[in-house]
Amino acid sequence: MTSRNFSPSDSVILGFDPGKDKCGVAVMGLDRQLQYHEVVSSTEAIGIIGDLYQKYPISLLVMGNQTTSKRWKQQIQEELSATVNIVLVDERYSTLEARDRYWVMYPPKGLTKLLPKGMRTPPRPIDDIVAILLIERYLNRLTQ
Repeated sequence: MTSRNFSPSDSVILGFDPGKDKCGVAVMGLDRQLQYHEVVSSTEAIGIIGDLYQKYPISLLVMGNQTTSKRWKQQIQEELSATVNIVLVDERYSTLEARDRYWVMYPPKGLTKLLPKGMRTPPRPIDDIVAILLIERYLNRLTQ
């Protein structure tokens, strides 16, 4: 969870994994450098997204396309600004992928290392990692 100084030509993407109780947010540069990620409560999500727009030169918000995405998209545009560019990305299997990514980002220690991969459960919510994956899926789509 870092931040740095940006020049006006820098552009970053905000990833958003909306949920009923909690949401994942992540900010990543076009160079795929992760700038920020956090799991936040759903009630605070839009305020935090607004804060991130103030802090980073966000050019695009990438969000999963499942169940609640239409409602969240409308709410974000109403509360933040109609000029927020939002792209919906296929989020199928992203939670499973995020579980694997968690262990890459935070390698298991102690007895957890001895457990087979399929039996490991991340010790915290991974919605922020889903948000990271949504940004990566969007960027991968651009380069294919």
